[in-house]
Amino acid sequence: MPELPDVVVYIEALRERIAGHRLERVTIRGPFLLRTVDPPVEALYGRTVTDVRRAGKRIAIGFDVDLWLAIHLMIAGRLHWQSKRQAIAAFEFDNGTLTLTEAGTQHRAQIHVLDACPTASGIEPLEAGEAAFAAALRAENHTLKRSLTDPRLFSGIGNAYSDEILHRARLSPVALTSKLRADEIARLYAATQEVLNEWVERLRADAAGKFPEKVTAFRDEMAVHGKYNQPCPRCGTKIQRIRYASNETNYCPPCQTGGKLLADRGLSRLLREDWPRTLEEMENLKRR
Repeated sequence: MPELPDVVVYIEALRERIAGHRLERVTIRGPFLLRTVDPPVEALYGRTVTDVRRAGKRIAIGFDVDLWLAIHLMIAGRLHWQSKRQAIAAFEFDNGTLTLTEAGTQHRAQIHVLDACPTASGIEPLEAGEAAFAAALRAENHTLKRSLTDPRLFSGIGNAYSDEILHRARLSPVALTSKLRADEIARLYAATQEVLNEWVERLRADAAGKFPEKVTAFRDEMAVHGKYNQPCPRCGTKIQRIRYASNETNYCPPCQTGGKLLADRGLSRLLREDWPRTLEEMENLKRR
């Protein structure tokens, strides 16, 4: 799912192309893509774009009649400019066409037409001070991974960048927020700022003024996300993972968990008391 850095770069590319331009027609082919009926999408026809902004992981396009087009790409939705790819939605402006594609068969992307700009419920991690960050973190007692990816607490952080933030901060993804020391929160706050800002700049450079087309949750330059069994760039130990549902958490045991292996839900149920607690035990288990 495109997260804060990806959406920021999308927003900047859209502002350059559609701000001040008129939307002429919308074609929607996905049967469940448009999630609102009032106002109708036709109310946007002939209207001029006055604003493009981010609301969490959503892209919000404002028009001169105080109406907003909100696009949530979810996991597999991607935007393209002047592309000939087969699209599930096309937005024809007076200067070009913005299209929406979605890979896979789950079809989770969403379009809303709203009479007010959508807002994020969580704090903006790049705008909040350390005190506000700490307050959001401690608002509920959850694991760090869950809290960072909860949109009610933090706006725009998902599975990929939470892995990178926690690795940078040298904190376990399953550490409980209620048990964090003040210095650990300060480290997490700094890591959040660093990782998100670094990736915004990196993705801007990758796009090089063009419309961003290589939007993915898995990038070669990432330290741990998607790097299972590859060496940690800090200590060289193989990256480990916890798998659950359709997601996984990637982490480095020496850097983040004091060398302990975190229990994979499926495997730990299977192995029970034989579940390895350390990397050495894991290697011995593999050699059996």
